[in-house]
Amino acid sequence: MLITDYLLLNYKRCNRRTFLETYGDPQHKDPEKDFLLKLKRENKIHFRNVITARSLDYQQPSSSHRDWQLNALQTSELMQQGVNCIAMGTLSITFSQWQLALGDEIFLNKIDQTHHDLLSEIVFAATPSLLIKHPGKSRFGDWEYFPASIKLGRKAKPEYKLIAAFHAQILGIIQEKTPERSQLILREHNDCSINLDHWLMKMQDTVAECFAMLANYQEPEVFISRQRCSLCNWYGHCHKVAKSVKHLSLIPGVTPKRYEYLQAIGVDSVESLISISEANLGETLGYDVARQLKQQILSIESDRALVRSSFDLVNTQPIPSAAIELYFDIEAEPERQTDYLLGVLLVDRSTNIEQFYAFLAESPEDEGKIWQEFLDFVALYPDAPIFHYSEYEADTIKRLARLYGTPKEQKTAVLSRLVDLHHWVTKSVILPVESYSLKALANWIGFYWRETQASGDQSVCWYDQWLHTQDRALLELILNYNEDDCRATRFLKDWLLDFLEYQRQELIVTK
Repeated sequence: MLITDYLLLNYKRCNRRTFLETYGDPQHKDPEKDFLLKLKRENKIHFRNVITARSLDYQQPSSSHRDWQLNALQTSELMQQGVNCIAMGTLSITFSQWQLALGDEIFLNKIDQTHHDLLSEIVFAATPSLLIKHPGKSRFGDWEYFPASIKLGRKAKPEYKLIAAFHAQILGIIQEKTPERSQLILREHNDCSINLDHWLMKMQDTVAECFAMLANYQEPEVFISRQRCSLCNWYGHCHKVAKSVKHLSLIPGVTPKRYEYLQAIGVDSVESLISISEANLGETLGYDVARQLKQQILSIESDRALVRSSFDLVNTQPIPSAAIELYFDIEAEPERQTDYLLGVLLVDRSTNIEQFYAFLAESPEDEGKIWQEFLDFVALYPDAPIFHYSEYEADTIKRLARLYGTPKEQKTAVLSRLVDLHHWVTKSVILPVESYSLKALANWIGFYWRETQASGDQSVCWYDQWLHTQDRALLELILNYNEDDCRATRFLKDWLLDFLEYQRQELIVTK
């Protein structure tokens, strides 16, 4: 059994993914998303940029990581030769080497006795970005190596640190000297040395847990976490499994931690969530959360929208409306830290005319230009509320105003006109959906995007392709998607206003 750093990284993020990568049917995997392919390209570019910026004199094995055994042999030969820096190498040891250095008690304690014979079949393989030589003592001579991992992330995430410890452990066994440090090189080229005293122990426990799961053939329970699962190739398969069993993770508000609490009180199904009293549920999760979950499951089971029990339907001022309204949505490229499209749908209710305006940066350098164009446009309609969905638009206005020196009073005037429909939805209604994303809500009330596969991530990919190809068809896809986002926001606003007013009138009549 091959235990790799890639397998462990997946295990820390989602142990079910590690299980499926090992035992799952590859035909159940989704096609790799364009956004994930883009991230892989950016990782390679980041690697080359780090190498260039540091003027590293490196060598690398002639074989690729696909032939990991040959790559590991060539890496060992380069270390034996004492080359200054090794890039794209592989470190590999057998379980007997691990056992000789660290023992096997952790493994033996975590797996069934019937599987102890599998320990001899373990091979560990690690692929640090760099192995850097420095003075010291190792089996190779008067030098030793320490590993460095080049990561596209901006923060030294715990899973990065754990993998860096795995690299250090395997390297230490190979060179018969545990390196003094294991290094992360992040997006801004800043270095982070991890605390090996702490992370080596955590890593050893994690390796044993991962092996135990695989050796005991323990398929982890499915849990749909929308943000974490969105780029995984197994998402479609896991979602089908979750739907087939009506898993509680499909209910908005059931987080992994809350799910643990629910299991502890015997709530592990839709039926048990329905049957438990709100009072008993409130003792575990808090009464506000309990009330929300009870309403959410009622909404899903009856497939109808409900007014939140905490919402004052009679005394709350209705959603702002005006003769002229603006609906605002942004497309952004996180890698370049660029907001490349500020889209606005103008709705003139007095004339029943709608017009979409797109302030598009055809190159990242145009961001300041489109920001000023947006400001000039919204200034033409000073009394029009600006509707959007989520906090991102407000945060972006603050960022762009700061970046381009927008006068404080102008920034404040725009911010004061914003109406966040996500805030309105989440404080006033419960809908029978799996998530409260704009797309999920708009689809439920009957709005559909022209590009069925379009998403914010896909828009980023289209923009990246546009910058490389200058194919204007890509810009049209981006514009259509953004316009549909704006129209979906308008559709949701109108539906929500009508729904709340109807419910208010019904409440008044019954009283």
